Amino acid sequence: MTSHVDTFARDRLPPPELQPEFLFDLPSLQFPPLMNCAAELLDRRVVAGDGERVCLRAPGGLRWTYGDLLANANRIANVLVRELGIVPGNRVLLRGPNSPMLVACWFAVVKAGAIAVTTMPLLRAKELGQILDKGRVTHALCAQALRGELDAAAAARPFVAHVVSFGDPSGAGLEAAMARQPEQFDNVATAVDDTCILAFTSGTTGQPKATMHFHRDVIAACRCWPPHVLRPQADDVFIGSPPLAFTFGLGGLVLFPMSVGAAIVLLEQASPPQLLDAIREFGATILFTAPTSYRAMAEGARERRLGAPYGGSLVKCVSAGEVLPAATRELWKDATGIEIIDGIGATEMFHIFISADEEHARPGATGTVVPGYRAEIVDDEGRELPAGTVGRLAVKGPTGCRYLDDSRQRNYVRDGWNYTGDAYYMDADGYFHYQSRLDDMIVSAGYNIGAPEVEDALMQHPAVAECAVIGVPDEERGQIVKAFVVPRPGLGAGEMLVRELQDFVKRTIAPYKYPRAIEFRDSLPRTETGKLQRFRLREGKP
Repeated sequence: MTSHVDTFARDRLPPPELQPEFLFDLPSLQFPPLMNCAAELLDRRVVAGDGERVCLRAPGGLRWTYGDLLANANRIANVLVRELGIVPGNRVLLRGPNSPMLVACWFAVVKAGAIAVTTMPLLRAKELGQILDKGRVTHALCAQALRGELDAAAAARPFVAHVVSFGDPSGAGLEAAMARQPEQFDNVATAVDDTCILAFTSGTTGQPKATMHFHRDVIAACRCWPPHVLRPQADDVFIGSPPLAFTFGLGGLVLFPMSVGAAIVLLEQASPPQLLDAIREFGATILFTAPTSYRAMAEGARERRLGAPYGGSLVKCVSAGEVLPAATRELWKDATGIEIIDGIGATEMFHIFISADEEHARPGATGTVVPGYRAEIVDDEGRELPAGTVGRLAVKGPTGCRYLDDSRQRNYVRDGWNYTGDAYYMDADGYFHYQSRLDDMIVSAGYNIGAPEVEDALMQHPAVAECAVIGVPDEERGQIVKAFVVPRPGLGAGEMLVRELQDFVKRTIAPYKYPRAIEFRDSLPRTETGKLQRFRLREGKP
């Protein structure tokens, strides 16, 4: 069963034997054969009487209720179908900063039975071209200010039939088209297993892939981690930095708050200073951002007394996207009185599947398995390892990896399990402890050394603002540990600091793990979502 007239996505699903086993054991994960996730999250909310509740806010006074968002999404959906010729199954690229209009466009695409391909605002024409090619994208809705790179990519691709701008005051803009359309739209009765999202991996390896997520995946994600770990309420105000093209951002700043009728603050720019100001201005209660931002914001949060224990509005803080150093967790708690909710997710899995709430958080541990999922630590042959043994993390649940027409599916899914590429161990209490990405494990003179452990030790030194650790070839030891360090402003980055940091690490963790080489940098290479790009350091790139 499918609503898709354009069967491009369904035709390029991995074969059944290469797809993971899906688990629907929880009562909340029983789905009907037909379900449109946009209708579940938006239309149903308005029908239930929440149409006047505030849904989206943004700097400058913009304020949309759930009813406003529904009306705008319906108008855009009518534009897509009546004026642009969208049929169910078409791929629609979305390009823009986090904003209410981007959210309305996302809901419109999904309501129309099409597939949303939301992209990072900083992507250039070459990268956008790869996405257009991979997804055979037929339509695009783009913020007017970001048209240049998209136009350059689309010019060489005649299969891109329409590119329409929002924020364009002319008669050719999306807003003018919306004004011609009614506020009512009949949602396409999509199958629960129709693809509604192509989410591209954020590129820590330099080779992004398109992950395919169904309507049921979106709702399943809302019914696992949020109610069991985050436990948001309707009067919460969500805020954060991850772009909506990143599933961490889509979940944390759109889907999860809307699943309980909460309010969302969307920032086009969310640097640490801007985020600190907005938390206070909007009275935000739940924050989503990356570990590097928590570290950068800690002193500002302390000065502003943003944490609820110190009289501020902020109650819950969520970290994901990369490992949370114990030193950063401690620094943030000291500054705000709030224990960070850590978690590991993956674009392939849609969102977080191992986590712990504030009460059960343990320094150095990611958490326990989120209800609805299963996880094991296994060896190279897929055999489960005993507690305390480092191995490969394997996961299964109601969501899982489906790469669009990609041979790398065989590497991610084996025997029904999703292999995330992370090295972990599980302790006797069922807590999972991150060691490294499997390709980041450093083997030096026969010792296995996890890069994050060395990074965590370095981050405890007051002279270190940021750092990254990799293994580099060495004739004598096979590999040695090399650290790239961004020193705090005003500190001399010379041989004296090198020796001081090396001695500090030797005193903090096992001496054989210390960085035998240290290079000072002004900054570290990161993706737009904040993930460290170690592959660029290995390649000697800035």
